[in-house]
Amino acid sequence: MNYYTLGNRGLKVSRLALGTMTFGDDWGWGADEANSRQLFDTYLESIFG
Repeated sequence: MNYYTLGNRGLKVSRLALGTMTFGDDWGWGADEANSRQLFDTYLESIFG
């Protein structure tokens, strides 16, 4: 897995974490479960065929 450095503090995060940080709407924003699942399944399909 590739990791990227955020900002100037050296925080390393994966591409997957950056792409899913708005999954879930428990806090009143973000993608609901159905949309999150569709996005994630599309991602997996693009990677693994």
